[in-house]
Amino acid sequence: MHALNPQAKPVSLAERLADLAVDALIDEADLSPKPALVDRRGNGAHTDLHLGLMHASALALWPAFKAMAEAATEAGTIDLALRETVGRIGREGEQAMLATTGGVNTHRGAIWALGLLVTAAALAPESSGSGAVALRAARLALLEDRHAPRPLSHGAQVALRYGARGAREEAQLGFPAVTGRGLPQLERSRAAGHGEQNARLDALLAIMTGLADTCVLYRAGEPGLHAMQRGARAVLDGGGSASLAGRRHLQALDRQLIALNASPGGAADLLAATLLLDRIGHGGILQGAY
Repeated sequence: MHALNPQAKPVSLAERLADLAVDALIDEADLSPKPALVDRRGNGAHTDLHLGLMHASALALWPAFKAMAEAATEAGTIDLALRETVGRIGREGEQAMLATTGGVNTHRGAIWALGLLVTAAALAPESSGSGAVALRAARLALLEDRHAPRPLSHGAQVALRYGARGAREEAQLGFPAVTGRGLPQLERSRAAGHGEQNARLDALLAIMTGLADTCVLYRAGEPGLHAMQRGARAVLDGGGSASLAGRRHLQALDRQLIALNASPGGAADLLAATLLLDRIGHGGILQGAY
């Protein structure tokens, strides 16, 4: 494994993409202070998660991400066979995650989102712009995996109940929360000199302003979702996480979401997807790979 070894020899494209995916998950987990989410301060609104568990889960997914990228390279095209292969690998990755975490769902949504993006990037590494990768991922997500289990996840049940767009639909539309809000805000905050950690926090908040986060809906219903969206907008309107006013709003949002038991896990998964696409789009896909 090369994810944490900067002295490793040149790696394959599949290994490089797996490294980038794991790094994105770890960077998302470490980012602080995230409202009601696990970070370096503590467990947020969760009782069954902690930072070490998030790290272990991310590392356990490296083989699955590598296998997805390899399957894409071998297939060379978007078709049903590749979609079903990636689905099978994703389910195997989920079992590896659950074995590592003792049955706790740490990254189920992230396996779907980052797995599709890793596959899409591997299909055409010469076309690594965020829009192009997201579009290929969407084309893959639109194909029906005939072998996927039929019971609805919590997120899918909530999406149906509230008419929200779940993780499946977000991917099928080309990750608009990432390409339309997360990545643009990341670049704006960087350009404003806010620093990388604040830029990433602002990207998370931008995603939260418009996302019907099914994790929040499941835990806290529409009041929790409205609190998340309004609170995230207040932080950005106050100058973002790099400003004193923005930080005060961020602290208030954290307290409010914890009181509501509302953890924006869907937004966190999409932040990881944002960080992955950002690295791929800035040439990270081929750096050190053969």
